[in-house]
Amino acid sequence: MRGARCLCPACGAGSMFSSYLKVAPFCATCGEELYHHRADDAPPYAVIFVVGHIVVPLMVLVEELYRPEVWVHLSLWLPLTLGLSLVLLPPLKGMLVNLQWALRMHGFDSRSEEREAPPEGAVRPVIRAVRPTR
Repeated sequence: MRGARCLCPACGAGSMFSSYLKVAPFCATCGEELYHHRADDAPPYAVIFVVGHIVVPLMVLVEELYRPEVWVHLSLWLPLTLGLSLVLLPPLKGMLVNLQWALRMHGFDSRSEEREAPPEGAVRPVIRAVRPTR
């Protein structure tokens, strides 16, 4: 569920994304390496699958019950499809990256041959232990 909330798979506190869909190379909270992910085309396919299973039955239901004009269908289903796609893409990508982390895929395993160097310009954050106050 951390992935659905776009949070770091290791600590669950830091943000996984540095922008809308760009995965941060390191977690700003715990320093976990996230640059090993290989999400590629899987998140868009998952979004198409989910949005299609929501929109198509609704579209068929509205057509069978009300028989609206084509312009009504266009003005209703196109914005709904676009909106759902844009809203669901980051959580589904987060879930996929978290799944890869949990299964130690694509270099997330420290003994993996797929491990690679961090991308150029990526700086690991300095994580300092917080001392309890008295």
